[in-house]
Amino acid sequence: MTIILPPPFRIYLLRHAEAAAAQSGGRDFDRPLNDNGFAEAEIVADKAADKGYRPELVISSTAARCRQTAEAIRRTVDPSVEFLYVDELYNGTRETYLALLAAQTTVKSVMLVGHNPNILQALEALIGRNKLAKALPKGFPTAGLAVLDPLKDPGEKGRSWVLADFITD
Repeated sequence: MTIILPPPFRIYLLRHAEAAAAQSGGRDFDRPLNDNGFAEAEIVADKAADKGYRPELVISSTAARCRQTAEAIRRTVDPSVEFLYVDELYNGTRETYLALLAAQTTVKSVMLVGHNPNILQALEALIGRNKLAKALPKGFPTAGLAVLDPLKDPGEKGRSWVLADFITD
């Protein structure tokens, strides 16, 4: 498991909602959410808000489908929540995702809005393969929101993470 020293004290990993099919000649980066995706994003954002899940910082891929998913979250959080859009999340690796999380030393909670397989791989790095397989046997669904809380591991310095909740539409 990956150790990230505090803060943050809560991590949210949100896979973008369902995107429209690729269009001939179109760029994958520009694919928007489809109608089902817009509905998924709104439902998950509302469920998260109902449970009191409110990140202090949201970091999203700049891809259209991630930006649109992040906008659903924006509508449910306090206007003071900062939203950052980071190009590296689009073609980044699991290590890119984890480095962005680890770099957040001034906030208590952070949300990444990103893509599969990297969002799934980041979750696996934080909670471990066996716990991931048990929690998400079919993988990380579109508009899935993983809520991670720190778990003090007496065998290591720093923090490892436990999947406290998982929200889908």
